[in-house]
Amino acid sequence: MLIDTYGRVATDLRVSLTDRCNLRCTYCMPEEGLQWLAKPDLLTDDEIVRLIDIAVTSLGIEEVRFTGGEPLLRPGLVGIVERVAALDARPRMSLTTNGIGLKRTAPALKAAGLDRVNVSLDTLRPDVFKTLTRRDRHKDVLEGLYAAREAGLTPVKVNSVLMPGLNDDEAPDLLAWAVEHDYELRFIEQMPLDAQHGWKRDGMITAGDILASLRTRFELTEEGAEKRGSAPAERWIVDGGPHVVGVIASVTRPFCSACDRTRLTADGQVRTCLFATEETDLRAALRSGAPDEEIARIWRLAMWGKKAGAGLDDPSFVQPDRPMSAIGG
Repeated sequence: MLIDTYGRVATDLRVSLTDRCNLRCTYCMPEEGLQWLAKPDLLTDDEIVRLIDIAVTSLGIEEVRFTGGEPLLRPGLVGIVERVAALDARPRMSLTTNGIGLKRTAPALKAAGLDRVNVSLDTLRPDVFKTLTRRDRHKDVLEGLYAAREAGLTPVKVNSVLMPGLNDDEAPDLLAWAVEHDYELRFIEQMPLDAQHGWKRDGMITAGDILASLRTRFELTEEGAEKRGSAPAERWIVDGGPHVVGVIASVTRPFCSACDRTRLTADGQVRTCLFATEETDLRAALRSGAPDEEIARIWRLAMWGKKAGAGLDDPSFVQPDRPMSAIGG
């Protein structure tokens, strides 16, 4: 079991498979100049599967989310999913992706055992997409979403970040589109995880702003805390159902007290929180020949020291020095 001093138990493992990405989203990374991890520093496929096996069989992990960077850029992705699906205590498996390449890989991922996907899409306007991501790939994302739904990787969840002056007027349009195509839309407050440290709390689009905008067109009924559990998204029923919309308010409505996540970076470090400034090295233990029991002990010790919260509202908050692409969203 992965328990911390506040009694929280981690059952959800986020695994970053690569720090590389084929987009350059303005709220995540600079247009150029990022130093990618060297290949020897990355965990191998065998090392990833071994760590997930330890997490599932010895540490109580029930759900695994593959992230990046962009996990579809990992050459061994389908094989990793297939091997994790074959574990004795098979975890639920999902994938967070930008959707580029999903049209090609969705059927194979479903056949390998992946349960569902989260796809990032911030706008319905191709020109705004190009501005936000610095790439002209809007059509590819839409096709990837459709392919995921057709392959049965459902519910297909769409993650959207609203940025002032760019797409902050699109919340109602995005929700209408998601309802039409049977996707579950989730808005995410912009978080301080950009490599260039350009995030500023002042002016950010808050959960309150998003809900006020949605209510100009839709009737929203809160699902409530009982159904939410430890999920990061607060959810609202749209126009009486069956569709729902979620808001992940990491900055203005933090949910740290219910957090059930542990994170593994692409280079084999345990992170207890997206905003952690310290990491615990599992790669060194793996490569020095440590047995599973020792690796599990190191992981438990790392999680025992998890802090009470991210502290985003604290003036002394220190932004992590690694971008989201390196630690997994």
